[in-house]
Amino acid sequence: MYRIESKIDTKSAEFKQHQEEFQKILEEYRKIRRDVINGSSPRAIEKHKKRGKLLARERINLLIDPNTPFLELSTMAAYGEYENQFPSAGIVTGIGVIQGKESIIIANDATVKGGTYIKETIKKHVRAQEIAMENHLPCVYMVDSGGVFLPEQANVFPDRFDFGRFFYNQARMSAAGIPQIAIVMGSCTAGGAYVPAMSDETIIVKDQGTIFIGGPPLVKAATGEEVTAEELGGAEVHTSISGVADHLANDDRHAVQICRNIFENLEHKAKQELDIKEAEEPYYDPKELYGLAPIDLKKPVDSHEIIARMVDGSRFQEFKAKYAPTIVTGFAHIMGLPIGIIASNGVLFSETALKGAHFVELCSKRNIPILFLQNITGFIVGKEYEHKGIARDGAKFVHAVANANVPKFTVVFGGSFGAGNYAMAGRAYDPRLLFMWPNAKISVMGGEQAAGVLIQVKEEQLKARGQEMDPAEIEKLRKNILDKYEYEGSAYYSTSKMWDDGIIDPVDTRKVIAMGIAASLNKPYEKTEYGIFRM
Repeated sequence: MYRIESKIDTKSAEFKQHQEEFQKILEEYRKIRRDVINGSSPRAIEKHKKRGKLLARERINLLIDPNTPFLELSTMAAYGEYENQFPSAGIVTGIGVIQGKESIIIANDATVKGGTYIKETIKKHVRAQEIAMENHLPCVYMVDSGGVFLPEQANVFPDRFDFGRFFYNQARMSAAGIPQIAIVMGSCTAGGAYVPAMSDETIIVKDQGTIFIGGPPLVKAATGEEVTAEELGGAEVHTSISGVADHLANDDRHAVQICRNIFENLEHKAKQELDIKEAEEPYYDPKELYGLAPIDLKKPVDSHEIIARMVDGSRFQEFKAKYAPTIVTGFAHIMGLPIGIIASNGVLFSETALKGAHFVELCSKRNIPILFLQNITGFIVGKEYEHKGIARDGAKFVHAVANANVPKFTVVFGGSFGAGNYAMAGRAYDPRLLFMWPNAKISVMGGEQAAGVLIQVKEEQLKARGQEMDPAEIEKLRKNILDKYEYEGSAYYSTSKMWDDGIIDPVDTRKVIAMGIAASLNKPYEKTEYGIFRM
């Protein structure tokens, strides 16, 4: 592989100014993230700790192997919603290594409304289970939850991917041989009681953990029986009488250690083999990405420069380098792991789509994961291109991406607009992980294009009635549309809705993707089969 030759002057005034502008974006992101992580009320935290409990992220740090990273997912879920009373949607999820095994961890945060579930909490919990199933990862549930947040019950209870999906997924994972361990560290009531009941092994903390289908108030209302929570479903009851739990822990730390002991005895299964090399830092400093990340999306960014600061040794074996240059394709290694890269380098033409489809086929045939780097305005429009069959050729790219069974990973480093989002493995195309940089934007089209289209439609409607639009009214409408698209197109809006798996610092991209590839190896890749490609 050849080392990419950077054409960027990192000492230029323009580059340094860009770095300074991006640092402001990065500082805002870091502050928001910090505020979310520390978002629980001091009173709730104090109350939690007085009970001898650890916080959710403290529990996770104890569970994972020392000096190993935890890839937290959707940290800013529900950000900007519910007056920010549900930081991280009241649940912490992510990928960590336990006894050398990549695992999914789902930890309720009881300092956020008692660990109860709103719709974003459910979406985040289900998403973590999906990642466990896709990658055949063991799953640990650190349970400390009051169940459904009752004022939101209509949004969390009855639908296909609502609360009941947890247990459906648990049953499916169990049938697939995916280990599931529950640690009951607090309340576990109503439907939530099925989480430990459906796990392979369950640990419960003495004088803290409780499991019951109906709590004491419901029991009294339904039967008139008065009973304490401990008598009804405490640790002694479930480890010595009911058998619902298997291991009795003295406290949180003891419970975590029991879980780690269980992991020592999990079955070692066949993994996907890849041609792994010794890891190597990029030749170019990854921090230079701060001077390259698109801020003004009208200004083009050569994606070779992005790749050069992300891959091992900055080496890249480019495929079809001279053909259809508005997309960059080729092979590289990230932290020693092989990867095929498809990076946006402009608008998508027919030949661009064909090149992309060809490269996806190569990666699928060779069992090489694919990284999609998105900074895409979409497909080219106009009579000439429609006559040449842009829709047909674009469909080939979409076909290839949709059916490729090698792991797909997507990072939006700039814009993600229109059907370009789909062709470049947007959320609808099931990438194993999808992340955004804090500067990224995502919407059906850019704000200015949307404003132009909607104003034209409005003017034509009025013209048909013999009326005209006042210039001041046009400007007011334009501003309203631009403001709406700016707000709804931001990375923070996207991550709040969980259209992605989180916002990441550009410098962390290679580490995040490496963790994703490593996790994907726990399940052999399935053979790829394609449907009909229209010619």
